[in-house]
Amino acid sequence: MDLSDNLANIVARVGRSVVAVHGRHRMPSSGVIWRNGVVVTAAHTIRREDGIEVTLTDGRTVAAVLAGLDLGSDVGVLKLDGVDLDPIDSGDASSLKPGHLALAVARADEFGTSADFGVIGSTGGPWRTWRNGQLDAFVRLDGGLRPGFSGAALADMRGQVMGICTSALMRGAGVVIPAVTVERVADELLAKGHVSRGYLGVGTQQVSLLDAWVKKMNLPFSSGLLINSLAPGGPAEQGGVLIGDVMIELDGKPCSDMNDLHAALGSASIGQQLQIALIRGGERHACAVTVGERPQRNSCR
Repeated sequence: MDLSDNLANIVARVGRSVVAVHGRHRMPSSGVIWRNGVVVTAAHTIRREDGIEVTLTDGRTVAAVLAGLDLGSDVGVLKLDGVDLDPIDSGDASSLKPGHLALAVARADEFGTSADFGVIGSTGGPWRTWRNGQLDAFVRLDGGLRPGFSGAALADMRGQVMGICTSALMRGAGVVIPAVTVERVADELLAKGHVSRGYLGVGTQQVSLLDAWVKKMNLPFSSGLLINSLAPGGPAEQGGVLIGDVMIELDGKPCSDMNDLHAALGSASIGQQLQIALIRGGERHACAVTVGERPQRNSCR
């Protein structure tokens, strides 16, 4: 009974800061009062910019203003006017280990607070998502999320919220967006409505390097990124990169796959000059490119 009562108490306490977010058709998602007047949720559940509403813990439904979405980390931020509710008590998701017990606390239907009890499936260090977002720690839940649980608070057995849940970053499994990631992304979204990422204006494809190239240039890796498109007037085109070049290094570090490229294009890289090593016509070639800020709607990296 002690464990059962403790779980119920955690759900009741955390649930006071969990809301329902009406930002899509049919079932709402969950959201968390992260700061006074600020709700965070899973960005993929917000399908419109206007007409978003939030159902509070006391049953009231109020209008919310979209501050911004970052699909890379799947964090969405909403602002509430004149709503004074207690924010959650956040914890450090990097302290979680496989097998730790956890509670997902949601509010996505007419019955109020819902809870899902399970264990942490696996954990790891900083993780770059398939959408090019950076999570400060990797935390996978043991199984998928029930409908409406994206955006739910993930609490440990002390009742601290380790982050919010999402089903959009890994196929068939729930992932936790760590509290420190939520905090960092929320700061940027509240300040300017989007998260800045570096931009070269290239379309790429991973390719295997010819053995002759690897030996000739004494490369410790055997793949690179073929430049198959260039954004007109983009940083790479201005820096002298050509379609057909094969990118092999960025600032002296290997660039053998998309993860290497993404890692070099964080927000701190914007405005900085990036030294790019290429293979052109079977010879090593170098370009200096000033990294731009990635347009919000552009498929090039």
